[in-house]
Formats: sequence, C-alpha cells, structure tokens
Amino acid sequence: MLPQDSEGGKPEQKKQSPLLSLEKDLEFYSESVREVALEIMMQGISNRPIFIAHQHIVSIGEVILDRKELNTEWTIQASTFEEFVEKGIIQPEKKALFEKSYKKPEEYMCVFVIVPEGANFIYYPYPGKRQA
Repeated sequence: MLPQDSEGGKPEQKKQSPLLSLEKDLEFYSESVREVALEIMMQGISNRPIFIAHQHIVSIGEVILDRKELNTEWTIQASTFEEFVEKGIIQPEKKALFEKSYKKPEEYMCVFVIVPEGANFIYYPYPGKRQA
C-alpha cells in the first residue's frame, strides 16, 4: 500500500505545514511585533521579549495581534523571558543556555510557536535585517 487513495480516487495531498502560514503572518506582522519588542525593552520590562504564535487560546503573555480581528491564521501574544521562567516553560537549569542562544531582539523576533504536535522557539528575522 503506497499512497492512500482518498474518496475521489486521487492520492491524498499532504497537509500543508502550518509553518508556511506562520511565515506569511510573521512577515505581515513584523513591523508591529518589532515596535512592541522595542517598547518592552525601552520601558525596562525585559531585555528578552518573546512572542507566542498560536491558533488556539494560551494563558501566557498578552494578545497584541488577534487572528480573528486581522483575518489571519495566527494570533501573536507578547511575553518576556522572565514570564517564561516564572511559568516554568523555561526550566531554571536551561536559563543560561536560552540567554546565550537568544538572538538580538532588534534584528530577530523570538517566537514560541505552539502547534498541536508541541511547541518550540524560532527566531524570525525582521524584513531588511535578513542575513545573506
């Protein structure tokens, strides 16, 4: 049994990765996210802003870009490294490693991506800041 046939007799199309729609939304959101990141740092809230990208409801951070209001696929919430440690998402023994790997927030958004299969951190470059 190789490719499974769907009801129409055609091989099933592989489901599109949610990360493709995430990239599209991050591109769309990038200027707003960058402004919030700079604000978080300038107000002394944190030197390590973290943005949560999700399609459900999460209980960390504050909603800054709502997918329902903006007719997009992903909602973005703003949080901080400190909140992630406080909530136990970043374990105390992993703090130093995370801080060492954290990229310049002026150039990259740190995004905690939540999908049904799990969650992970990615760094997405702001447009015009991409490395060649």
